[in-house]
Amino acid sequence: MVATKLNNFALTYPESDLALLTFDSPDKGANILSRNVLAELSQHLDSLEQRDDLAGLILISGKPGMFVAGADLREFAASFNVPREDIVETCRNGQNLFRRLSQCPFVTVAAINGICVGGGAELASWCDRRVMSDEPRTEFGFPEVQLGLLPGWGGTARSSRIVGLGNAVELVTGGKSIDPHTASKMGYASAVVSNDQLLNAAIQLVRLEQQSGNYLKDREIWRAPIDVNETELGFLGITASAYIQDQTKGNYPAPLAALEVMLGAAGQDVDTACQMEADGMAELFGSPVNASLLNIFFLTDRNKKDTGVNVAGVNPEKIESVSVLGSGIMGAGIAAANVKREIPTAITDISSEAVARGIQEIIKEVAYNKATRGPDVERAVKYSALVNGTLSDEELVSADLVIEAVVENLDIKQQSYQRLESKMKPDAILASNTSTIPVTELASQLQNPERFCGIHFFNPVRRMKLVEVIRGEKTSDKTIATAVAYAKQIGKSPIVVNDGPGFLVNRLLFPYMQEALELLSEGADMKAIERAAKKFGMPMGPIELYDMVGIDTALYAGSTMAAAFPERVVSSPILQAMVDAGRLGRKSGVGFYSYQNRKHKPAPDATLSDLLEPYLSSAGAKTFSVEELASRLFMPMLLEATRVLEARIVRDVRDVDLGLIFGIGFPPFRGGLLFWADTMGAASIVEQLKPLEELGPRFQPTDLLLSMVPDGDKFYTES
Repeated sequence: MVATKLNNFALTYPESDLALLTFDSPDKGANILSRNVLAELSQHLDSLEQRDDLAGLILISGKPGMFVAGADLREFAASFNVPREDIVETCRNGQNLFRRLSQCPFVTVAAINGICVGGGAELASWCDRRVMSDEPRTEFGFPEVQLGLLPGWGGTARSSRIVGLGNAVELVTGGKSIDPHTASKMGYASAVVSNDQLLNAAIQLVRLEQQSGNYLKDREIWRAPIDVNETELGFLGITASAYIQDQTKGNYPAPLAALEVMLGAAGQDVDTACQMEADGMAELFGSPVNASLLNIFFLTDRNKKDTGVNVAGVNPEKIESVSVLGSGIMGAGIAAANVKREIPTAITDISSEAVARGIQEIIKEVAYNKATRGPDVERAVKYSALVNGTLSDEELVSADLVIEAVVENLDIKQQSYQRLESKMKPDAILASNTSTIPVTELASQLQNPERFCGIHFFNPVRRMKLVEVIRGEKTSDKTIATAVAYAKQIGKSPIVVNDGPGFLVNRLLFPYMQEALELLSEGADMKAIERAAKKFGMPMGPIELYDMVGIDTALYAGSTMAAAFPERVVSSPILQAMVDAGRLGRKSGVGFYSYQNRKHKPAPDATLSDLLEPYLSSAGAKTFSVEELASRLFMPMLLEATRVLEARIVRDVRDVDLGLIFGIGFPPFRGGLLFWADTMGAASIVEQLKPLEELGPRFQPTDLLLSMVPDGDKFYTES
């Protein structure tokens, strides 16, 4: 039979009575369910449903490692202002299209290799059966709650019937993908095979179902209400709701909304369940949280495509080997990040003992197996071969990239560069992990400053996705492009930052942390400060953050910022007093909190009040509202961000927001610092600042902010 090729799907016949629909959108790295794609799928179903000689239809992808990545979110975002009934209709249209896969006069099978999430998972769910490849990239899930939504094309209704209500609730409200073997155990996948056997397995499954007719029985069952009693339903509702509340802190409404829809629809037939799903989707679509989380998706998507330079035709060098100077916490973390991506890595320090400790930490990290939550001997053996602990400069300089991660001291760093630079390969890059020292200053004595940049990782390296790639005055575009590509190579999200005190993240973080100490000295309750920050959405309060960063580290960073911006940085004497008392935070066991307990969790320390007493206002305790505390904490951060834009430290406002979300955990449900500012508007921000301006220059609106007021300008403009 002649094959049919439209724009996104190719229809072929591997056997005379088997149709194979291959999804492969041209000129795109991912298969996305856009309006055009859905219309084309409908056309194919129109013709196939008329056939009376087909045993089955198999849906497969033509893209390696990619089944379907979901719906076209840019089309979603463009529909934010449409009436509620239009959203319901859109959902119902998608449900009705996909439902046809469960009503065809033949067996339908989704043959899944690679990513199958969101709308892709819903498409696969409406098929009679699913076969998955055992490739590492294969995953299946409903991430819609991470965008402030719930599945709207039948995902809640079908998943509840295929794998049971409890499993479906976990999948949908958690928003996390599952691997093929978990999908098989759960009942979502009928088989898990190697990718080269995927099509054959799908064909065999069609034949088995054709003979047994089991798919027809399941069609009847999956159209009906779910068989669950009121007691089970009530228990699931109570336990799931409590867990969701604990995880979301009330800031993310989508998981609870999805739970409500799924519990309410359990006793209904599938069509009613789909209607309830569409109604639930319409309540969430276009909400502030939905808009904020979509913005983060777009920020991340933009970052994946960003080369780091604004000049076309700059091709990065391939980094195939790395050397790390310094085997402490940061050096070992950086080395482990490379080893996990199978990049041969040399690491050094001032002594063989220090190198040995570093290697021990590297192996401990890379040997960790997420599945078993413990060390894996096979992983340890595999990755150990990629680590070279050495005291030999000759072994270090053979690398394509040398990253310096020694103590934050200009002289020590420059001595390392002078020792190594002339011996490095002509096209190799030298980089510093500095968090405070200007890159231009570090490069001042280099022979080839154009091949030097900052590559600033965040602690702990294994968890923090952000990397700041810092451009010095003489850094070349090729060096920046190479550093950006390298950061992505090891799974990080790099943003390019021009040189300056604190670079980006630390420059914006310091005013927030410093203001917490000012509030403390004015008589604000420490618990109230912490609560206000966490209520705003921060993962921890600023006082606890001091302990995590290290109070001595914060003191040093603060002195750098004070020297750079003396007119608006207020240096609190509290930090020096804490350091003098040996209270350095988590690393010393005591800081603002005590960590000298079995779980090493922050706990109140009774001796703190005596240390703080000389630095507190003579007026005594003062009560601030949650709103006042939030303004005091976050307005200095926002104003500093406008100064960063004025100084052109970043290339785009979106880099500020991505940097803070990935670098300090700025609350995703607010969409980013500047996105949040846009929701308030420049005029409102200036008004909020008026009662605070008496506190000094740090609260005075900048020229950029004031210029935005007359015309209602926003930080985000059309890209």
